[in-house]
Amino acid sequence: MSSSNKGKIDDHRRKWDVDKFEKLAKERADGYDKDDKHDKSSIPVKRELLKERDYEVDLDSKVGKSIVITKTTPSSLSGGYYCNVCDCVIKDSMNFLDHINGKKHQRNLGMSMRIERSSLEDVKNRFASNKRKKLEVKKTYDFEARIQELKEEEEKMKATKKERRKEKKMRPSNNSDDEGGDIDPEMAAMMGFSGFGSTKK
Repeated sequence: MSSSNKGKIDDHRRKWDVDKFEKLAKERADGYDKDDKHDKSSIPVKRELLKERDYEVDLDSKVGKSIVITKTTPSSLSGGYYCNVCDCVIKDSMNFLDHINGKKHQRNLGMSMRIERSSLEDVKNRFASNKRKKLEVKKTYDFEARIQELKEEEEKMKATKKERRKEKKMRPSNNSDDEGGDIDPEMAAMMGFSGFGSTKK
């Protein structure tokens, strides 16, 4: 190394002009104060908390059906799933479910994506109601009665089978009609065969 380089320190780090960037930050802050979007005097919209849907989502009504779509067909009747809240058409069921559970759809309904916090009393009440439902639905399972029902069903099935067999035996059989069919005998002789029936006589 030469003597001129000894006194010089090689600093590869980038130097920032602090005064310049402070000035830019103040200008930006002044610009935000003047902007209407960030005006603190505007009142924020109060939205409802997210709540459970009270209707059934219809995904199966159009399955297997075909619709003729023209230029004049309204978007609600065109192919896919129509959202009347957002006025849009979604092509498949998975995306439709994602849409109706999404932020944009919930905002259009007037709800935020926040949910109500449950208190201890709410949880206790829910447990109590679930316990009552369970006790109401719980039915004593009688094994003997179930076996008896199955036996009765089997006897009914056997009786219907016997009746069908008797009816089949009672019906007269017309084998002559089955073998001959609707074929003209002269035409069959001209063609060289007696019929399309079996060879048994």
